[in-house]
Amino acid sequence: MSVRLGINPLTWTNDDMPALGAETSLDVCLSEGREAGFTGFELGNKFPRTPDTLGPILDGHGLSLVSGWYSSRLLERSVAEELAAIEDHLHLLASLGADVMVFCEVTGCVHGDRQTPVSHRPTLTDAQWERLTEGLEAVARHCLERGVRIAYHHHMGTVIESDADVRRLMDNTSDAVGLLLDTGHLMYAGGDAIEIQRAYAARICHVHCKDIRAEVLKDARNRDLSFLDAVLNGVFTVPGDGCIDYPTLFQGLKANDYSGWLVVEAEQDPAVAHPLTYARLGYRHLKQFCERTGLVVEA
Repeated sequence: MSVRLGINPLTWTNDDMPALGAETSLDVCLSEGREAGFTGFELGNKFPRTPDTLGPILDGHGLSLVSGWYSSRLLERSVAEELAAIEDHLHLLASLGADVMVFCEVTGCVHGDRQTPVSHRPTLTDAQWERLTEGLEAVARHCLERGVRIAYHHHMGTVIESDADVRRLMDNTSDAVGLLLDTGHLMYAGGDAIEIQRAYAARICHVHCKDIRAEVLKDARNRDLSFLDAVLNGVFTVPGDGCIDYPTLFQGLKANDYSGWLVVEAEQDPAVAHPLTYARLGYRHLKQFCERTGLVVEA
């Protein structure tokens, strides 16, 4: 079993705050990501969204399409409406060989609003939980038929944020629904990525590797900041540059034969955190963690 090392363009440009890195071209993102050592990219706001256009661009840089974020609204739309909304994205991923989809329910989310503290995120009633899990199950099975597994992304400022949220979601859906384990978001929410990995190892089909600067997180909580203000203050960084115990986490992934992508996804202000410098740092640390724990990195 082997893993692949990818990166998200958030290192260069930010989807939630497009002014960050607005001047940076897609070509620069892809060139520098490949220079740092990564073999795949997730989608971002500067990527074309048709296979015929994007495929040759990625091929020209020697890169694979890892996955791409999808904003679900199953709490507002019917399953049929969601399936219609997801079609173009699903087609893009399937056509270019991505076998997982980063999937997040965004109804009522606050992570993109700089004026709203992340503590004001939406929570679900029992009836809404039932609606979400039933809808998610139907969408997940539809995507699997096309060769793409949903990787549900627990995310700050959304309805699935905390350790308890992740456990309830996993316990009330089948294996058709995969889990995206995001180390930084789980720690920000007060959870433990190592414990979630141990509990749901068979469901984890995608991993986002972002580290946490502990003192910045403490300040963000103390001042009840918005998600975007915490990002601008530097709450996230690349793996190995913060306080998360990646060697222990990777030991767990190795023990359970994880074979997907490990993706550096560390929202920072590119004017403060030089993108290529941090991309290289993230790649070097991921390689070191893999070597120390016996995870084989696919060439």
